[in-house]
Amino acid sequence: MPIIKHDIFINAPINVCFDLARNVDVHIETTSKTKERAIDGVTVGLMENGDTVTWEAIHLGVKQKLTAKIIEMEKPYKFKDAMVKGAFHSFTHTHEFIESGTGTIMKDTFSYKSPFGILGVIADRLFLEKYMRNFIVNRAKELKRIAEKSNGTTSLS
Repeated sequence: MPIIKHDIFINAPINVCFDLARNVDVHIETTSKTKERAIDGVTVGLMENGDTVTWEAIHLGVKQKLTAKIIEMEKPYKFKDAMVKGAFHSFTHTHEFIESGTGTIMKDTFSYKSPFGILGVIADRLFLEKYMRNFIVNRAKELKRIAEKSNGTTSLS
């Protein structure tokens, strides 16, 4: 089971980073390259513990749907979402936020299991793990850009 870890420093307060990371509208903005959109569950604003969202996006040239649920939340330090339905066999994504000097360290830990047994393992090694790492890193960079542009304030719902 691949585990992707990524840390990024964001020059913004922890509560701003936490709220941006769980905001559906911001997720759509930070994943524009894959044309993600929320089509069911929470489709706008902030997600809370127990909420679900169904995403539709184009990944690896294929339109896909994935439903995720927030299964754990400790405001403003951590939340975890897990796939309920989608292309993976399973996944969990832990988002952690640590105050550091003038800003926040955002830590992503994404662990997943591909479908299709040994074929999934081969796909991981050939391209999927790299694709998912790039997706996580690029989204974090976009979140950082938005948070730092907001100058430590957010008017998002």
